[in-house]
Amino acid sequence: MEHDGNRNSRINPTSGFCSSNSIFYSKRKPLLLPPNQSLDATTFISSRAHHGHTAFIDASTGHHFTYQQLWRAVDAVSSSLSNMGIKKGDVILLLSPNSIYFPVVCLSVMSLGAIITTTNPLNTVHEIAKQIADSKPVLAFTTSPLVSKINAASPTLPIILMEADGNSTSSNTLEEMMKKEGQSYDDTWTKSSGPARRPKREQVNQDDTATLLYSSGTTGPSKGVVSSHRNLIAMVQIVCARFNHEEYERGNTFICTIPMFHIYGLAMFAGLLSLGSTIVVLSKFEMHDMLSSIEKFKVTFLPLVPPIFVAMLNNADAIKRKYDLSSLHTVLCGGAPLSKEVTEGFVDKYPNVAILQGYGLTESFGAGASTDSLEESRKYGTAGLLSSSIEAIIVDTETAKLLPVNQTVELWLRGPTTMQGYLNNEEATKSTLTAEGWLRTGDLCYIDSDGFLFVVDRLKELIKYKGYQVPPAELEALLLTHPAILDAAVIPYPDKEAGQYPMAYVVRKDGSNISESQVMEFVAGQIIIRKVAFIPSIPKNPSGKILRRDLIKLATSKL
Repeated sequence: MEHDGNRNSRINPTSGFCSSNSIFYSKRKPLLLPPNQSLDATTFISSRAHHGHTAFIDASTGHHFTYQQLWRAVDAVSSSLSNMGIKKGDVILLLSPNSIYFPVVCLSVMSLGAIITTTNPLNTVHEIAKQIADSKPVLAFTTSPLVSKINAASPTLPIILMEADGNSTSSNTLEEMMKKEGQSYDDTWTKSSGPARRPKREQVNQDDTATLLYSSGTTGPSKGVVSSHRNLIAMVQIVCARFNHEEYERGNTFICTIPMFHIYGLAMFAGLLSLGSTIVVLSKFEMHDMLSSIEKFKVTFLPLVPPIFVAMLNNADAIKRKYDLSSLHTVLCGGAPLSKEVTEGFVDKYPNVAILQGYGLTESFGAGASTDSLEESRKYGTAGLLSSSIEAIIVDTETAKLLPVNQTVELWLRGPTTMQGYLNNEEATKSTLTAEGWLRTGDLCYIDSDGFLFVVDRLKELIKYKGYQVPPAELEALLLTHPAILDAAVIPYPDKEAGQYPMAYVVRKDGSNISESQVMEFVAGQIIIRKVAFIPSIPKNPSGKILRRDLIKLATSKL
């Protein structure tokens, strides 16, 4: 084995590339993971020293949790769950839109060593039933409008309502759980109530499973991603290092537009609680609600996914006339690649707002790379530098050769946030995780000579055109620069001679009558698009990734 000193001497300090083993090492300070193995993520987050006062604010009602009230509520719900017989290893399903109670449930479940599995409120009964059959939860938390979905998916699964309403006669509510432990909803809005009784629980270790999140399934079936308390603790530290920065001393108030059931939202709120930040919660995305909440609550950080980012760009002049966004100094974009062209357009329209980008997967607990400062953000089109303690290799999957800087092939990642595997799917686990701990991302990427990661496209989504591999994301980025195009997606269309050729689905801007021939002419200098269809909107998942399989099914349905 090579001595670390020899290895370090061969690491290029600019790119992070090591010539002796072809591994790219993070240029950021390494994480200092807690040595105590008997530690759950909830305890780790709650023990972080900070000066935060308000943790969560409901944007629509103004209800809020101070940090003291939040942890009191978490203890109360944990105690109630423990008294109900919930134990280490049990799976709890959470089906809910964003809510200030969403983190309470997650943190309470994990504190017991039980496992939280979340799902999209927009999922069909069939999709929910499939996840329930796979994860086998013993209990579900949900809201009144979603009860029917769970009942249809699994009629015998016990349900606890997140929030009581006037139409519900159920006694199984969070409010009742908290009352049993000497707390109530009224108590959470006051400072008079004392601490809840901490539950008796089994010892929870960092290696124990904390979350069971399901992959986005944009190119295939969704799979259950098993992640440990250590994975979450490492991600929390990465978030803390990213935002505990001198550039952001004006205060940290974030608005949560991204879904909490998704890795982007869950990792974000877990990390921000450790910083003492204030998080303004929107139950669902609506542009007016988001912008008016930024103005009302003086929000400084805005996490987004690309579709909302593009909408803000396309409507920038009207937005700036109607809303006071002067408090906003940073926009965070993740979930899907953001092109250089769109980034440049946004900077032009919002010159006082910095854009920080990030890259990660559910399988890496959202960690991978990010831009963390104004200086880093000026390299447009990049996903950023590798996150703390994350290693990467750029692998030619045909030859298994590891390549150096500026070579575009598949990215593999390794680090403390890497998943344990896929639930009940040994074959998928073996094809994604190597024996050495490398996570095959399935993303076509390169790392430049300065150590910045660039995501080109998904390997599975490359279009095989006459022996060439065409990344659809590059064509989409080009189409979005056309003044008459609001949104676009490019898919492979089968062809006997070419194998496949690029087909574009295009959303026109209001008032536009751009034609099929004009779209094809616009990109003719790059590569031939031989088919164009116009649709009202591009189907995307909650993180902003294009659901190409839906478009491919639509395009080929008449063949």
